[in-house]
Amino acid sequence: MVINTNINAINATRNLNESQAMLSRSLSRLSSGSKIVKPSDDAAGLAVSEKLVAQNARITAARTNAQNAMSYVQTADGFMKSMTKVLTRMSELTAMAKDVTKNDSDIALYNAEFQALKQQLIDTIGDGTNPALGTFNGISLFGPNSAGLSVTIGESSSHSMTIGEINLRDTSKAIGQLIAPSIDVTNAGDLVTESIQQLATERATLGAAQSRLEVAAAQLQVQYENLEAAISRIRDVDVAEEATALAKAQILVQSGTAMLSQANSAPQSVLRLLQ
Repeated sequence: MVINTNINAINATRNLNESQAMLSRSLSRLSSGSKIVKPSDDAAGLAVSEKLVAQNARITAARTNAQNAMSYVQTADGFMKSMTKVLTRMSELTAMAKDVTKNDSDIALYNAEFQALKQQLIDTIGDGTNPALGTFNGISLFGPNSAGLSVTIGESSSHSMTIGEINLRDTSKAIGQLIAPSIDVTNAGDLVTESIQQLATERATLGAAQSRLEVAAAQLQVQYENLEAAISRIRDVDVAEEATALAKAQILVQSGTAMLSQANSAPQSVLRLLQ
C-alpha cells in the first residue's frame, strides 16, 4: 500500500475521461443530427459524402434546366396554338372571299380582317427588326437559330439535347410567304392551308422534345432521391442507436465518478497503519 501513487485513481480517471468523451460525442451527434460532427469522426465518409453532395448539386441544376426548357417549349406551343386559331379564321376568310355573291366592298371588309390577323402573326413571329411577342426570357421563339437550343439534362455537360429551330420567318416555307406584304385574302387560300400544316408539324416536333424533357426530369429526380439516401446513410445520425449510446455513456460517467471518489479515498486507509 502506497500514498504517492494511486493507481486505482489513475485508472478510474482514464475510464471516466473516456466515458465523458463518449457522452460528449453522443450529445454532439444528437444535437446536430449528424454522425460526422468533426472530420476525425469518419474521414473517409466525409470525403465520399462531400463528393455526393456536389454531384447532387449538379443534378439539381440539371433538373432545373430541364424544367425551364419545358417552360420554354410550352410557351412556344402556346403561341403556336393561338396562331393556329388565327390561321383557321384566315382560312375561313379566304373561302368567304371566293363567294360569287360578294361584291368588292364585301371582299374589302374580309381583307381588312385578314390583314389585321396577318399583322398579329407578324407581331408574334417578329420581322427581325421590331421585338416579337413570341419570346421567352428575351429569346426569340420563332426566329432563325440554326444551332437550336442546347439543354443540359444531366450532371455532365455532355448530357444534353437540342430543341430544334422554329424559324417561322423562313420565306421558303408557307408561313414566311403568307406574311409577305403582297398576300391578301384573294390569293392566300393555299398558303393558309400549308401554314396550318406547317404549324401542326412544328407543334408535333416540340411535343416530342417536351416528352424527352419530362423523362429526363423524372430520371434526374430519381437519381437525386437515391443520392440523398446515400448521403443520409453516411452523415445522418441514427437517433435510436445514438440515444442508446448516450444512455450508456451517462451511466458510465455516473459510475466512473463514484468509483473515482472511492479510489481517491482508498489511501486514507493507510493512515490506520500509522496509528
